[in-house]
Amino acid sequence: MDDKTKISIIGASSYVGARLYFDLKSKFIVVGTYSSNQLSKNFIYLDITNKKEVEKVINDIRPNVIIHVANNASAKWCDTYPEKAVLLNQTATQYIADSANKVNAKLIYISTMGAVKPSNLYGKTKSKSEKIIKTSKYGYLILRPSLILGYSPNTTNDRPFNRLLKNLDEGVSAVYDTSWKFQPTYIRHMSEVITACINNKIFNRSIVIAVTEMKSRYDTARDILTPFGIKVTPVDAKDSTFEVFKDDLSELNYPRL
Repeated sequence: MDDKTKISIIGASSYVGARLYFDLKSKFIVVGTYSSNQLSKNFIYLDITNKKEVEKVINDIRPNVIIHVANNASAKWCDTYPEKAVLLNQTATQYIADSANKVNAKLIYISTMGAVKPSNLYGKTKSKSEKIIKTSKYGYLILRPSLILGYSPNTTNDRPFNRLLKNLDEGVSAVYDTSWKFQPTYIRHMSEVITACINNKIFNRSIVIAVTEMKSRYDTARDILTPFGIKVTPVDAKDSTFEVFKDDLSELNYPRL
């Protein structure tokens, strides 16, 4: 696809969506949507749980590619409000997929490593959404990040990197967990992978986006905060949520970028 490719980012005001929007808009024609935080005056309001609204907005934009980022990634919220979680994280994906097929658009879905072996409702909704995305008639791409780090224009969402920014701003010591080991995903890398896949017409596959090194929240916090003179204290929180080990990645048999 050339530089006239039109992309619609569903959830462009989110932590990930905002970074994708501002990275990609210099390379493609990009239209973003939001639901509660209009990060840019150019963003279009969209409630993805409203089927008719999804159909209208996507039909009006008529994108070549739809990047679906919108969801609630809080496992606690999903377990507390299961019906809302399924509607937002799963049923809405069906609305978007159906509307994409009507305008001949390809789908890029930002999933999660938690969909590999889902242990809670959030992971299950993402896993089922992946199956929905694969029904796309005109091509799909599923990206599976791990814990995402890196700067985004949205600095207000309660995401791990934004918590690190808050530590920097307050300049006080921080305590971070050592128990959960994972392979981080860097947000800029996601933009680079999407650009490469669109330009080289790489679709109809799932790709894991993660570095090879195993890290903990403490490791990443120490690496980022220590150079600024902020003390980072380790604590074992015994957190087994979404355990991601190297064996999980090797079992996927998917390309890893």
